[in-house]
Amino acid sequence: MEISDGMDIARYASISAQNSTMEGVGIAMLSKAMDAQEQMGAALTQMMEQSVNPNLGANIDLRV
Repeated sequence: MEISDGMDIARYASISAQNSTMEGVGIAMLSKAMDAQEQMGAALTQMMEQSVNPNLGANIDLRV
């Protein structure tokens, strides 16, 4: 029974380490996704601020 208990402890430690690693990877991926969303939000805000200017793009220079 002692050998079996030792194997159970080793198996539990291995599973626990694997779960910890998977959790760390998941958190890193979420962090990257949040950073990307922040950048896209900032770009969208900048585009919206530019569109508020009514004179922007109203005049076109043409030469014939």
